[in-house]
Amino acid sequence: MVLPMIFGRWSGVVGGFLKRCLLIATLLKRVNSQRKTMWNAESRCEASARHSSGSYRCSSRPPVVKLLDSHVICFDPQPDEKPVSARRKGVKPTIMRRSRDLKYAFDRVFNENSSQLEVFESTLKPFINSVLEGYNCTCFAYGNTGAGKTHTMLGNREQPGVMVLTIQELYAQMEADEAKKYDVELSYLEVYNESLRDLLSPSTPLPLREDNEKGMVVVGLSKHKPKNAQEVFKMLENGNAQRTQHPTDVNACSSRSHAVFQILVNQRDRAESLQSTVKSAKLLLIDLAGSERATNTTNLGERLREGANINKSLLALGNCINALVTSSKNGGEGRRCYVPYRDSKLTRLLKDALGGNCRTVMIANISPSSLWYEDTHNTLKYANRAKNIKASVTCNKTLVDKHVSQYAELVTVHFRRRFGVPC
Repeated sequence: MVLPMIFGRWSGVVGGFLKRCLLIATLLKRVNSQRKTMWNAESRCEASARHSSGSYRCSSRPPVVKLLDSHVICFDPQPDEKPVSARRKGVKPTIMRRSRDLKYAFDRVFNENSSQLEVFESTLKPFINSVLEGYNCTCFAYGNTGAGKTHTMLGNREQPGVMVLTIQELYAQMEADEAKKYDVELSYLEVYNESLRDLLSPSTPLPLREDNEKGMVVVGLSKHKPKNAQEVFKMLENGNAQRTQHPTDVNACSSRSHAVFQILVNQRDRAESLQSTVKSAKLLLIDLAGSERATNTTNLGERLREGANINKSLLALGNCINALVTSSKNGGEGRRCYVPYRDSKLTRLLKDALGGNCRTVMIANISPSSLWYEDTHNTLKYANRAKNIKASVTCNKTLVDKHVSQYAELVTVHFRRRFGVPC
């Protein structure tokens, strides 16, 4: 009689336990669904830094779902404003533990209502004239996973990103300048698990070499010569289709690689002469993969390996920024700080952009959620340090002398065309 009673009691306990497990599984599924919906929306706080002027900017998305809150980011705070934890009730304990508010100053802060066009006009648009004048320029988006870097750089059909707007404006200015002749050459690659891959002509991993004149060169990278902006957009679309992307728990469309879109512009006068000036400039548009915490993403297997390589390359980038800031502060006094470019393929590829002959814009994307407090803090720290990097930028200009025989041939061709004589 005792045994059936004991068995019946335990069967009830087990049954209740299984019901709770089923309820928990249902709730987790619902939370994951809401989380994916949330991270599909744009979230960014952008800080852009120029090469030596220390100019910076910032923006944020509208609130979505209830995981986002107003206890982390405050734009344009007043000097006499009390700390967030002191003036708000119901602030999470994780925020209360921070003893003081952290303030950072940038050239421009974009609020949640800012458009992609506003971001473009304050970051890359001023650089287009520089590219056409022969100055190298770079723009890259930096931040944690799901913070809106790809949306900022690429956007969508309704809200094109700064890369698309830059290409449109670049071709518009080249077509409007009838006195100059422009040649455009482009390439598109990704850094995936410390390997370089051609996105426009898929092949085996490509080696990276350093040239005394050309700087860092990717051997075997395909180069294309588009005739207009539409052809560039088609190549950009084809390259993005080849890019490595996989969903994670915090980002349904997580980029698993760093994408580097390179545009080389050569400019010369249309009027032929014995001596002509050729200006060359390289424009790099970079969408970095986001930093990840394994505890947040719960990645396993290949995703975990990808995340580790992403974090490794971003850590190397941060170390290079720190070293360059130290060197800039030292100036010409004493020994310059060693910059560990060779710690990652990404930093080797960005060597010229970070500390070489290049004007650089850094867009620091952050999340307005308190769940990403530490990642937001780290991103703002790097952006704040990067604005102190100073670089000496020069125009890439070459004088080309034509041989007398070549000039005589040009005169002959011009004469025949003018008087209708067959060449």
